[in-house]
Amino acid sequence: MARSKQVENQAEDDDRGKAIYVYGIVPADVQVERHAEGVGDPPAKVEVIREGDIAALVSSISTDHPIGKPEDLHAHARLLDGTAGVSPVLPLRFGAVMKDVDAVAAELLRDNHDEFARALSALEGRAEYIVKGRYDEKTILGEVLSESGQARELREKIRGAPEDASRDSRIALGEIATNAIESKRQVDTKAVMDEINGLADQVNVRQPTHELDAVHVALLVEVDRQGDLEAAVGKLAENWRGRVEFRLLGPLAAYDFVVTQSQKG
Repeated sequence: MARSKQVENQAEDDDRGKAIYVYGIVPADVQVERHAEGVGDPPAKVEVIREGDIAALVSSISTDHPIGKPEDLHAHARLLDGTAGVSPVLPLRFGAVMKDVDAVAAELLRDNHDEFARALSALEGRAEYIVKGRYDEKTILGEVLSESGQARELREKIRGAPEDASRDSRIALGEIATNAIESKRQVDTKAVMDEINGLADQVNVRQPTHELDAVHVALLVEVDRQGDLEAAVGKLAENWRGRVEFRLLGPLAAYDFVVTQSQKG
């Protein structure tokens, strides 16, 4: 008995200072690849906690070493995005931590079982893709100047003038360019939407992250139709060669189309 008590006390000591980091919710039949790595330094082993038809992707973390480094964020996204290519996944926001395995099973999975199961069913066979397009600066500013007499006048006024003396003209020209690019962004985003019409089940137009962003949209697409999406984006890239540079990202976890609250213990 004394030995058993010692082992029990040791287990309690090992668990003290530990918590469970939760990445996302998946169907119960998902298996984690052996090389999967989670957050932390060194990267934590990723495991599965199952409850009924659903499960949680988790890893053990030390409460003495707070997460939040860029490497942790990348590990969180890498695991979820890798899963999204083979299985529906409901991503939790970065930093979702619960007290222990029992809390994950009861408070997260059991209490939300039916809701999560329905959401996973709706995502079956689908993943998120991001279409990003960025204007070529020289080309797009050339368009602005060719279309605006006021912009051309301001450019001539600025040319060769001292910076201090031309400050107001530079500000005015900058405002014209910004407004013109915003208008072009709206038109070009619609053109992209028209081109990919029928491929996406849902679309979310994202806010630009750079002043030269032409297009930034998230799409929920059947993974089996990735080839069709690649062809459509390739056609756009060819048509707008030298004007807009396109990137297609995915498959990704459906961050834009699933709202899952962080659970903290």
